[in-house]
Amino acid sequence: MTATAESTGFRNQLFINGEFVDAKAGQTFTTVNPATEEAITKVASAGVEDVDAAVRAARAQMEPGSEWQKMKPRDRGKILFRLAEMLGARAEEIGRIETIDNGKPIFESQFVDTPAAAECLDYFAGWAGKVTGETIPIAENAFTYTLREPVGVVGAITPWNFPLMLAVWKIAPALACGNTVVLKPAENTSLSILKFAEYTRECGLPAGVLNIVPGPGKVTGTAIADHPGVDAIAFTGSTEVGKALMARAAKTLKKVSLELGGKSPNVVFADADLDAAARGALNAIFYGKGEVCAAGSRLLVEDSVHDELLAKVSERASRMVAGDPLHPKTRLGAIVSKVQMDTVLRYIESGKNEGAKLVIGGERTDIGTGKGYFVKPTIFDDVDPKMTIAREEIFGPVLATIRFSDANDAVEKANGTMYGLAAAVWTRDISKAHRIARAIKAGTVWINTYNLYDPALPFGGFKESGFGRDQGRDALEKYTQTKSVWVNL
Repeated sequence: MTATAESTGFRNQLFINGEFVDAKAGQTFTTVNPATEEAITKVASAGVEDVDAAVRAARAQMEPGSEWQKMKPRDRGKILFRLAEMLGARAEEIGRIETIDNGKPIFESQFVDTPAAAECLDYFAGWAGKVTGETIPIAENAFTYTLREPVGVVGAITPWNFPLMLAVWKIAPALACGNTVVLKPAENTSLSILKFAEYTRECGLPAGVLNIVPGPGKVTGTAIADHPGVDAIAFTGSTEVGKALMARAAKTLKKVSLELGGKSPNVVFADADLDAAARGALNAIFYGKGEVCAAGSRLLVEDSVHDELLAKVSERASRMVAGDPLHPKTRLGAIVSKVQMDTVLRYIESGKNEGAKLVIGGERTDIGTGKGYFVKPTIFDDVDPKMTIAREEIFGPVLATIRFSDANDAVEKANGTMYGLAAAVWTRDISKAHRIARAIKAGTVWINTYNLYDPALPFGGFKESGFGRDQGRDALEKYTQTKSVWVNL
């Protein structure tokens, strides 16, 4: 199954003040289909002037008397509801765009990621009329209360692994709270969110409320971080870039939230359902080609069941064969770019050189065309926690298997990382499960499952995995600010 770029009907210009426009300097960059290595299109690349235009459009809709500020919160919610319905109805269209641009299987983009984005819009649409302050009794001669107000113009910067979904994770709560957004998607994967911008016009979102400015981080991202008209930064990406972004945002004291990297432990005890744990381990590391910030890239297994579980995981992984991402039965797609594929392959070589045992995979593959950035599912055993593949985020289909002796050893090894984004615990002992979940330092801990999300449940990290939360009520905090009002009676 194939598709030409033209057949997808994508957009490749900037989206500023409700219009698709070229970059003022005429700059573009080429986005490539990672499954074929062929150019898809040239995308407009936003410079400093373009970011300024986007911010000015967004600020205009934050002014008193603007269409967006005069709109009742429930009416803002209705727009988000319409967007959710449209996204659901057009999942095939936007899913194909994302698959061609990112390399992930159409099964994921059309039937998992896009519906999850629609669900997020639906959830936060319900919050639009419910973001409220409170009255606080202070004294007999005073009436005191708080107002929960939008923070202003939000600069959102999102990564290439879930281009549409993670952008919507920022957009939906920001708009529900009455903010406006200037969003910079990753260069590799700008096309699906630009198509989404087209949907926002059809659903009646006022011009200037959402602006999309693709471009390189060093230019476009820096311009957003430095712009005095941007009030808050919401970033998902690497820890290294997050730290640099935070330092830049400090110059204008922007409110910052960061969802960063991970090296998540997937802990399997001897009393677990090993068949379920094997399926979970496979999903934890090979869903999304391993290009998942919460990927269970460290499989911690109790000694007594190590061999049995590893055999089950390896047997299942050996049946995963890379395929055309547009084929509905494909479950392993292409790595997003040659740069990322080369990074993954370097980590694999590092694992070999440092003495880890390669069980399966460990090399590039293709789908019979001789083209595409495909890497075989890779599993290492006998991994020492000090090895590079056990410490650093690889962002690819590479699993590091580590033994542990008891619960204390498991917790020590699980926490032996600078990251703290996610984790999982597999055991039939419910008391043990809760104890270990409490002991692991991570923003999300799954018990007897992995990679499940819901818009009502907060998601974010501990330690160098960042701070602030996407999803759930907690997400409202980073898109609002509190004003106290004191009235003498």
